[in-house]
Parts: sequence; C-alpha cells; structure tokens
Amino acid sequence: MPPRGGHGARGFLTEEEKANRPKVTLPLLKRVFSYLKPYWKQMALALLCIVISSVLGLLPSVLTGRIIDDGLIGRNLRLLIILIVVSLAVTLGSNLIKVAESYLNNWIAQHITFDMRNSMYRHLQRMGQRFFTTASQGDIITRMTSDIDGVQRVVTNTFSSILSNAITLISAVIIMYRQSWVLATVGVLVIPLFTIPTRWAGKTRWTLTSQAQECNDEINGILNETMSVSGQLLVKLFGREDYEYGRYRDVNKRMIGLNIRESMAGRWFMVIINTFSSVGPMLLYLVGGILMMKYDSRLTVGDITVMVALLGRMYGPVNSLLNIQVEWIRSMALFTRIFEYFDMPVDIKNPTRPSIPKKASGEVEFKHVSFSYDKERQILKDVNFKLESGHSVAIVGPSGSGKSTMINLIPRLYDVTGGMVKFDGFDVRQLDLNFLRSSVGIVSQETYLFNGTIRENLLYARPDATEEQMIEACRKANIYDFIEKQELGLDAMVGNRGLKLSGGEKQRISIARVLLKDPALLIFDEATSALDSISERKIQDAIDPIIESRTSILIAHRLSTILAADEILVVKDGEIVERGVHADLVKAGGTYTELYETQFSKAIAVENELTKEEEE
Repeated sequence: MPPRGGHGARGFLTEEEKANRPKVTLPLLKRVFSYLKPYWKQMALALLCIVISSVLGLLPSVLTGRIIDDGLIGRNLRLLIILIVVSLAVTLGSNLIKVAESYLNNWIAQHITFDMRNSMYRHLQRMGQRFFTTASQGDIITRMTSDIDGVQRVVTNTFSSILSNAITLISAVIIMYRQSWVLATVGVLVIPLFTIPTRWAGKTRWTLTSQAQECNDEINGILNETMSVSGQLLVKLFGREDYEYGRYRDVNKRMIGLNIRESMAGRWFMVIINTFSSVGPMLLYLVGGILMMKYDSRLTVGDITVMVALLGRMYGPVNSLLNIQVEWIRSMALFTRIFEYFDMPVDIKNPTRPSIPKKASGEVEFKHVSFSYDKERQILKDVNFKLESGHSVAIVGPSGSGKSTMINLIPRLYDVTGGMVKFDGFDVRQLDLNFLRSSVGIVSQETYLFNGTIRENLLYARPDATEEQMIEACRKANIYDFIEKQELGLDAMVGNRGLKLSGGEKQRISIARVLLKDPALLIFDEATSALDSISERKIQDAIDPIIESRTSILIAHRLSTILAADEILVVKDGEIVERGVHADLVKAGGTYTELYETQFSKAIAVENELTKEEEE
C-alpha cells in the first residue's frame, strides 16, 4: 500500500510498486472482467447512469450563458426564472442519478467481493497442510481481507472514475468547440499548464510523505521493542535507558522536520493551484473580450462565461485521468496478487472415483513409504509396518526422527513421495477424503480450542451429539469432574485458544472431542509432553482404557503408555531401526535402550513419585 499522504500522493508509485509492476496481458484482463460478467446487466445500467449524469452535470454551465445573455442582459424575468428552475432541476436530476450510479457500483462491487471471498476461502480450505506450514498466516489473511477489499475500491472508484471523467472531458470539449473554436483551443492549451505544477507539487509532497512514513515506522519499531515487557526488562538490565532515549529523540526530531516541510509544501501547493486555476479563466476572458469587441460581434458575455465554467469543470477529470496509469497498475497488481493464490495447485485432492468402505476398522499399513518436504532432505525412508484392527502400536524415537510425519500421512495431511499408506486395505489416495478423515482421530501436543464454550468445542467433532454422549465422552477423557464444578457446566467459556483453561484441561477436552467423533483409528501424538506431572497423570488415566478398546497409534515418552501397546516401533533418522516388545528391545542395546536409560527413566521416576504421593 502507498504511504499515507495528502493531495496528489495517490498519483505516484512507490519504488516497490515500480519494481513489482504486473505485466498486463489479454488473459489477465479477460480473467478480471470474468468477475464482472455475471453482473453485466447492472454494469450496463451503471454505465448508462454515468453517461447521463456526466452530460447533465455540464448542462448548468451551458445554461449559465443563456441566464446571463437572455435573462439578465435581455431583462427577461420570466425566462430568467425558467432557466434558473431548469438549471436547478438538471443539477438535482444529475445528483440523483449519481446516487443511483453509486448504489449500482457498490452493489456490483459488494457481490464481486462476496464471490471472491467465498471462492478464495473454499480454495484455501482445500489446500494441503504443506501450504499452511510454509505460507505466512499474515499474508493469507491480507489476501483474504485487504486485497479483496481493494477489488471493491477498484470497481466503485477506478472503473467508474475512468468512465465518468472521460465522458465529462469529451462532452465539455465538444460543447466548447461548438461555442467557439478559438476559445476552446485556448482552454485546451491552458489545461497542461495547470497540470504541470500540480504534478510537481504532488510529487514533492509524495516524497516528503514517504520519508515521514519511514520515520514513523522507525518510531513504532523503537516503541514496540523498548516499551514491551521483555524489551523494557532488557533495557533496564543492561542500563541502556539513555541510549534508547537518544535514539528515540533523534528519530522524533527528524519526523518533526519532515512534518513541517510537508505542511509547508501543502501550503505552497494550494498557492500554486489557486494561482493557476485563475490563469485559465483570465485568459479566456481576455481572448474572449478581444474577439467580442474587435472580431466577432456574435460572441456574447454568456458564451464567454459558459467557456470559463466548462474549463473549470475540466480540471478535475484531467487530473484524474493523468493518474489512470497509476490507478490501473495498482488495480492490476491487486488482481495479480489474488490470482496468485487462486492459481496455487491443490496438492491433496479427492480422487475422481473415491472408494468408500461401508465401515472403517482402522487397519493401517505402511508399504515402502518415503517422504520429503523438499528434495534436499529426506524425512522418511522405506518405512514398513502393519497395524491390525483392534491393536495398538507405540512409535518412539529421538526428536526430529519423523514420528509425527508418519501419522500425518495417514489422514493425508501430506501425501507420500514414495511407497503407499493403506487404510483398511485401500491406498489412502484412493479413499474419499471425508470418509478417511472422519475415520481417523488425532490428539496432538498442540491443543487448539475455538473461542467459545466447552459444548461448542465438543460439538465441532459431532454436531448432532446428544448431551448424554458429550458427558460420556468427557467422563472417558477424565474431564467431567472439572466441568461439573463450573457454574455454567458445558456452557462455560474456554477463552481464546482455551486460555481460560490449564494445559491439562485443554488436552482432556480435546481428547473428549476426539472420542465424540468416535474414529476407527485413534492417534495420540505426544499428548502429554508439554504438561506438568499431575496433568500428565490425569490424561494418562484417560488414555490407558481408551487404547485397550480401539485401534491406536501412540507417540509417547511415558513408559506406561508404551508398555500398553502391542508393538513398539523405534524410529531414527526417518527409518524403523528396531521393533518388538519392551523387554526384548531393552536387551538389544540399541536406540531403544538408549531412550529407556535417558528419556523413559525420568518418566518412570516421576510416575513412581506421583504413585507414592497418592498412596500417602
């Protein structure tokens, strides 16, 4: 976006805009106007309104000549009254038509942005997880809000302004040449003289405004850094108060100087504008007077007045049309940014003819699976294992070994780059996405709750769930005792991202939410890793009976969870390096033994301490 500024600022491109100037092609224009096509009837009506209002807007200037010549100089009171009434009626009619034009433009713009927002949201919802882990969240929101809002301004301002100003200018020139070709030529030659100082003054203010904006950004940066809790603590601990004050004072002083210069440039700008605005009329009066007195007795005072009035009506459209290139470039850049997102391919697609089994059993099989986020780094290498329905498997390994990546491949948050992941005997890429994802439930270490009530967060998994079903799920997740203590029960608010709850409470609500979904396969991805020991114990008490009753995959650091699994897979550097049961793996003296002696032994000590406290 251009920096904030006064008059004339919008007529110049920033350096960034110049560097990123879009290439305007016929396909791009066709695509832009394709959004207008559904509303071509409203567009045609708006165009008619623009033509009528632009022409009617010039008539009072033309009628001024007759008011002076026939009414005032001719001393015809009746005609004078009629001409004044007609002039007022035409002005009122022109303004009413402009209201209708404005309504139509806004109606069209709102419906186009409505269509765009819906299409963009639907498109982004279909994007794979890879997109959301690489794209900036701020950039996504900007494209969805500011950029699409900008389309509304393009339709209501840029397009209509071009048409309105062009019609006004052409009509004014035609009328002027019909009145007097000599005066019309003088008026047309004067207009460039008016625009030159306008552009110069505007560019000066633009430069000063840009510099002031940079200073303002620098000031905001200093305030954000030094006025935050962490920033202030750092300043105090290192005794840098005087340094930071000096830095702030210098930038503030520079900002004041630029503001004064910008203000004075604005004053000089108005002086230049007012002076040159008078040059055109004075020249027309002079040339018109000479013609009327010495060469053309048919030219009247009213004719000269009409020419002056029409010349005044031309200044605004000329200035606006001079800025068309800038407005056009910005408009095309806006559409280009939006189309960049629309053109991003959807990497996780529902198959053309998806398979939908009657009922999911939760069986999972990895066959020679490999995966990489990019070509430079391989995350998984030739992973093979099978999880039978009703059984459970624990996946353990060092941080960054690829454990979470493995489970993300099952519901197709990502697709394998080699091999195959099978669910209930089908390649997951051939299964209906809704069926697959409704059959898999994941409880991750990063719990996310929407800003609403506990009930609303539970119903997100199953909108038709009954009160009894929600309570049962909460009991199984070991969270119902907490909910009963709340004044509003299930209708208690959880706060933004669940901030009103502790980590353990949030995690248990998320477990209840997954249980309410009733998936065939349940996955726990380090569900207790970020919690304190007491919360961890409560969650573990909830998890233990769950994994006994359904097909489960457990990524865990707690030994009791691992022991509850039917098989343990040890993953290192993206490969399954060991597999088996706890006793055999400990004796093997490999990666699992190392994890047992370091990571798991701490968990055992904490668990024993908690058990001891409970017994006491």
